Amino acid sequence: MEPPSPETPATPLRLPRKGEEVEVVVRALGERGHAVAEIAGRTLRLKGAAPGDRVRARVLRRGRRGLEARLLERLEPGPAAADPRCPHAGTCGGCSFQAVAYGAQLEAKRRWIEEALAGSGLARVPEVAPVLGMEEPWHYRNKMDFSFASRRWVEEHEPEGVDASFALGLHVPGRWDKVLDLQACSIAFPEAEALVHTARRLAREQALDPWDVHAARGLLRHLVVRKGLRTGEILVDLITDALAPERVEPFVAALLEAHPEVTTLVQGVTARAAKVAQHDEERVHHGPGFIREVLAGRTFEISPTSFFQTNTLQAERLVGVVAEEAGLRPGERLLDLYCGAGTLGLCLAGSAEHELLGFEVVEPAVQDARRNARANGVEHARFEVGDVRDVLVAQAHGALPPSEVVVVDPPRAGLHPEVPAALAALGARRVVYVSCNPRQATGDLLRLEELGWATVGARPLDLFPHTPHTECVFTLEPR
Repeated sequence: MEPPSPETPATPLRLPRKGEEVEVVVRALGERGHAVAEIAGRTLRLKGAAPGDRVRARVLRRGRRGLEARLLERLEPGPAAADPRCPHAGTCGGCSFQAVAYGAQLEAKRRWIEEALAGSGLARVPEVAPVLGMEEPWHYRNKMDFSFASRRWVEEHEPEGVDASFALGLHVPGRWDKVLDLQACSIAFPEAEALVHTARRLAREQALDPWDVHAARGLLRHLVVRKGLRTGEILVDLITDALAPERVEPFVAALLEAHPEVTTLVQGVTARAAKVAQHDEERVHHGPGFIREVLAGRTFEISPTSFFQTNTLQAERLVGVVAEEAGLRPGERLLDLYCGAGTLGLCLAGSAEHELLGFEVVEPAVQDARRNARANGVEHARFEVGDVRDVLVAQAHGALPPSEVVVVDPPRAGLHPEVPAALAALGARRVVYVSCNPRQATGDLLRLEELGWATVGARPLDLFPHTPHTECVFTLEPR
């Protein structure tokens, strides 16, 4: 019997058991951040490989959706293979496609959107434009949220007996109670790494206790860092369990002395058990309590809890694409639904000849939008707190002025079931739908088509290189 060729690796014809090693050839990238292969007629998913790679992997589990495996070795790299830059690439999970050439990532993201539209049931499927990627897809994040923890995830390459009682970094996928002690991050803005190292060192030197998620106690909870790419301003948001000035103030003073580039430092206090960075109480230790960023010629103030796109360069390109698709004409009104802090609306309706009305259910975001409008001298913009469903239902009774262009930027779950019909009835000449979850968005596009609208454009952008996330701008017009 002849040995199998490299193109047909030696894989069992039967379904492999848990713990068994297999050889497979990766055929594609999956939308959940996995590389995908086939074995014994079933789908096998693993991370850290690229299409065309021949790899050795160990089966971790079998289920109805197929098999999950852990990469052991890349036996033969495929044409889309790349060397990960980050030392934590195999553990962190934050950028699951670092082993894939960037061009191949963009091709996969376009294919996912094309497949989603083709299977949506739309009578008229728009052509999907090439994904608008980055020239330099590294160190692009202007915000990172790191966690303190009393239980550290020990990586495979670390020696036995390493101290696992303190960590500052990112949660390991699938482990809510353990944190990877971050040494480097290839997608965070460059100054973030040094801030993490200094915060870790000072916390240990000053014997400040990290958060114990099991016992729900500990002083230090999160270190959130943000930077204005255009202004160079840096914000540090230290989340603690209590105000504790006798312990926090020496830590803050030492951190600021080590990093004079930090322009403002805020302490947020929360005693909630939730594992997200939030403020129930706030104290500004240094600076104005916010930083500024310039986007498409507009200046935005960003406080610790403000929403702002985490990729400034691609956010500017997103604004440009939305503006092109909106095609606002002189004197037209713009309705901005799910407006957040007003970023899109304020950048689009820049001149006084365009009246802007925005709605957002999160009150602090609306306060940010109003402040941003004042900071930019935009007097023709109005932002209101309101649930989009309630706002559009009220439109049936003439509560809203007519708007020629509507921009909708809903959460990942898409539109509420009642919103498409109310949106279609607005009488706008164009709707620009910005989606961070294009597959979910296709259901909304189909419903709008049934209501007399046509999807005439699909323009994706890569706001999160090396991850499976894609932003897409869909343009709709009445048929």
